[in-house]
Amino acid sequence: MKRELLKLFVACGAVCLMACTASKKVEKEEWSVRLAKSEIKRFPEPWMIEKATKPRWGYTHGLVVKSMLEEWKHTGDSSYYDYAKIYADSLIDANGHIKTMKYLSFNIDNINAGKILFDFYAKTGDQRYKIAMDTLRKQMTEQPRTKEGGFWHKLKYTHQMWLDGIFMASPFLAQYGATFQEPALFDEAVKQILLMAEKTYDPATGLYYHGWDESREQKWANPETGCSPNFWSRSIGWYGAAIVDVLDYLPQETAGRDSVVAILQGLAKSIVKYQDPQSGTWYQVTDQGAREGNYLESSASALFVYTLAKAVNKGYIGKEYIELSAKLSTA
Repeated sequence: MKRELLKLFVACGAVCLMACTASKKVEKEEWSVRLAKSEIKRFPEPWMIEKATKPRWGYTHGLVVKSMLEEWKHTGDSSYYDYAKIYADSLIDANGHIKTMKYLSFNIDNINAGKILFDFYAKTGDQRYKIAMDTLRKQMTEQPRTKEGGFWHKLKYTHQMWLDGIFMASPFLAQYGATFQEPALFDEAVKQILLMAEKTYDPATGLYYHGWDESREQKWANPETGCSPNFWSRSIGWYGAAIVDVLDYLPQETAGRDSVVAILQGLAKSIVKYQDPQSGTWYQVTDQGAREGNYLESSASALFVYTLAKAVNKGYIGKEYIELSAKLSTA
């Protein structure tokens, strides 16, 4: 899975970088196309991703398919759209039911693949996609929460919020709110980002702990803060990617939007301090460098470059960050 994430997020990061660095447009476009075509060759149908033997609704599949849709929009090549649609039509039945999804698990990972359905619904008007999106919207209405309203990661992960859960659900909710005129979902998406920051931010490093246990019952939970013990780069990358994606849909007047942008700016400033100067990548445990047992981690690095490149492209952070993200995308 790490290799998949590296390829896909570097591809998306390359698309973002192209908009920031016009002089390298041809080179970056070539790489994003090459990466997409490579994945299609390896997995002729997108449900085969992760070497699956049968279709299943999964967040990694959603990530790949969403990346293909972004490549379609960027290049205008409909073959990427057609490839992506295979996945939706393999998993959404005639009644709009999402095959293989276990609704009552209240797994927040269920939501990520729903991000692909907006494009299919907009292009085709097929109500199956709207019904499936509504199902995912309903799950988040019923999702168990902490006392302050934070989404549990899963029903069986009681009282726990994880950084990656923000990526799985908040961009979907923000896009749903923008598409179907439900502005309360903007507030919900912002609330989840801010709650996660409040509970997991470490002022000494500027980084965020992966998980937070409201109950302090988990063995990994700090008895005072409820936080997990380490800074896991991939989870921080998910959080950054979530923020730049949510901001695509938030109106300027949304309460808390400025705070979300400030979190992104602070995160960018912090993560570049831990970038390995030789490779341009980041370590698995963000702040531990070359400590024995730590290693340079590809998927986390891909998530960071995606976050930085898109944040520069959208004007949330300065262009000085583009050199740092470009270094990794060409590594």
